[in-house]
Parts: sequence; C-alpha cells; structure tokens
Amino acid sequence: MSDVLKEKVLKVLDTIRPYLKADGGDVELVKISQEGIVEVKLTGACVNCPMSQMTLRAGVERALIREVPGIRRVEAIN
Repeated sequence: MSDVLKEKVLKVLDTIRPYLKADGGDVELVKISQEGIVEVKLTGACVNCPMSQMTLRAGVERALIREVPGIRRVEAIN
C-alpha cells in the first residue's frame, strides 16, 4: 500500500472515529489491497455489536469510497 493512500484512508478513519468511540468502539486499519479493498478491525464495543455490519457499510465504507479514489470495498477482519 502506498504511503499517500494509507494517509488518506487514515485521515477518513479519523473523521469517523469519534462516532465509534462515543458508543465505546473504534476501528483500526489493517491492510489496503492493490484492488482497493480496505481491511479494518473493529474494536471495543463494535466487536460484539449486532449493528457492526451496518456501521461498516453505511459509515466506514461509504466515507472511504466517497473520499478516497480507488477504494472499492471495506471488509472487517477478526
């Protein structure tokens, strides 16, 4: 993953992080693939939250696709 792409992704995650932390959760960047797939790890309360997939798609993925050209999808890993 290029440093420029990584910095852009981290910047977007930083804008989302306060909302996750308000509910006791957080998100960590794990990897960005050549195909534009971002792997993240949900932590804290997000790990066991039944709404975590909706948060991932509607919040994290939507923001990354909108703000970072080349990002196609976001996947959560355990």
